[in-house]
Amino acid sequence: MPINQSFQLPATAQDLPLAASAKSPLYLVFVSSIHPETGLSWCPDVRAAMPIIEAAFNKDERKGLELGIVEVGQRPEWKEPTNVFRTQWNVHNVPCLVRYERKGEDGSVVETGRMIEEEFLKEGKLDEFLSA
Repeated sequence: MPINQSFQLPATAQDLPLAASAKSPLYLVFVSSIHPETGLSWCPDVRAAMPIIEAAFNKDERKGLELGIVEVGQRPEWKEPTNVFRTQWNVHNVPCLVRYERKGEDGSVVETGRMIEEEFLKEGKLDEFLSA
């Protein structure tokens, strides 16, 4: 599945669009929003990491992986302690790549991995994460 540039985040992880029989994980990358004056992400870490993330998901052997891109808002909105991404999704850094999978007998959706900020710049780290 291609990269979903404007993933619609549901209210909870349990509502993520993972089929009951899903064997493949769903990846969400939480990123800073595009600054209206510059046309670029306001976060330098996101600007550095996104080309690496997109290249990794566009590799032929990863064409079946699903990636949703979720914008967390402009800097003032993101920094609010009550920001929904901080309170309901436990995202406190951008970029933040999270892997969700169905696990257990009840098929609950659970977080099974996370990468943040400068980890994307460490050679081989993202490939290792996506192969887990």
